[in-house]
Amino acid sequence: MSNSSTYMPAEWHEQGAVQLTWPHSSTDWRPILKDVVRCYMAMARALSARVHLIIVAPKPQQVQELLAAYLPTENMKRITFCKAPSNDTWARDHGFITLLAPDSPRLLDFKFNGWGEKFPSKFDNCICRRMAHNKILKGKYEDHLDFVLEGGSIESDGMGTIMTTSKCLLAPNRNQPLTQEQIEDRLLAYLHAERILWLDHGYLAGDDTDSHIDTLARFCPDDTIAYVQCLDRDDEHYDELQRMEAQLKEFRTTQGNPYRLVPLPMAKPAYDEDGTRLPATYANFLITNGAVLMPTYGNPDTDIKAEQQLRKAFPNHEIIGIDCQILITQHGSLHCCTMQFPRETL
Repeated sequence: MSNSSTYMPAEWHEQGAVQLTWPHSSTDWRPILKDVVRCYMAMARALSARVHLIIVAPKPQQVQELLAAYLPTENMKRITFCKAPSNDTWARDHGFITLLAPDSPRLLDFKFNGWGEKFPSKFDNCICRRMAHNKILKGKYEDHLDFVLEGGSIESDGMGTIMTTSKCLLAPNRNQPLTQEQIEDRLLAYLHAERILWLDHGYLAGDDTDSHIDTLARFCPDDTIAYVQCLDRDDEHYDELQRMEAQLKEFRTTQGNPYRLVPLPMAKPAYDEDGTRLPATYANFLITNGAVLMPTYGNPDTDIKAEQQLRKAFPNHEIIGIDCQILITQHGSLHCCTMQFPRETL
């Protein structure tokens, strides 16, 4: 834990709930809705076996009936529904960011603006307030709607260190005219953190988020960072990801030691029908109670290698593969679809 009595827990802190914002026909998923719902049902099955599930949907009754025919009764008892309209389904970026404090958890509601005003977001930006109004989580609501921050853009080690990328937090239409120093000061204050590690290199083709940290490098227990490694000199990502790897090697823990680095393979290139490369990444895994949900992309070689590498970072967790080929067609993956809440919020 951080020296501060209020802190942002690491993702491997025991969880009380995980949020999914369900896909529906008024989202960009409409043409492939049945396929993406199958993926969400697989996530719901894996999650509801281990943790309470909060499902945000404009028509919860429909989702409830769908899941009741698919999930064991015991799992259904661990699902809470929140009725709310949504523009899209990326709960990681419009969900609460939770801090733990001595008196009560803090539910931080930051502004979500469609990753720098690229996409409509007015409904998504109201979901946290709807959840607070419905008292779905236990905690003190904090209004930070004057500051743009997405959950996928920050990683916490639970001990006072936040990792982020300068490409995202300094991207257009986020928090200008604030400087990097001013943004850092605000983040440290809002998140009760002690320091920020800024990753200045790394990107994925087809990524709409301006290089969210959760697509590139992730904190794991015991001063470990799992990250995307590119070894193919002919890949367009090679130079940037090599620079990112070099910077990760320079990072030090608060004790002054290098981090233990666990490289994840590059996913085999995937493209949409227009030939645009899609942002498939094994770094977009979700840590939950006793398990790591890992995205797979239909390529046994890299899927198996990624699982083997994640076992090094999580030797005591079950690794569960979820086929996320459909998710990357809308430029996100598994972690982007989920937001975890520590057990203290239930």
